Amino acid sequence: TLVAASDFNLTGCSLKYAQITMEIHRHFYGGSVVSVEKALTLIKKGNAANLISPLIVKHAVDEGLIHPNAILSISGIPHTQIVRM
Repeated sequence: TLVAASDFNLTGCSLKYAQITMEIHRHFYGGSVVSVEKALTLIKKGNAANLISPLIVKHAVDEGLIHPNAILSISGIPHTQIVRM
């Protein structure tokens, strides 16, 4: 299961990183609005996660789900991915 999490206010935004533009599409990130606690539960249960948000990335680091060195900043917004084998 893939969990995609973003701050609600980022949906519809375009973020730039070098020559790459990352679109925060509502159809990918906008499925349900949930609490941080619920999002973390879903991330822990999932096989993969795509996170772009200061809030959820910080909480994922605090929970030990990602290492701080695995965070990429795109237009100042933290982004990371988790893949479990």
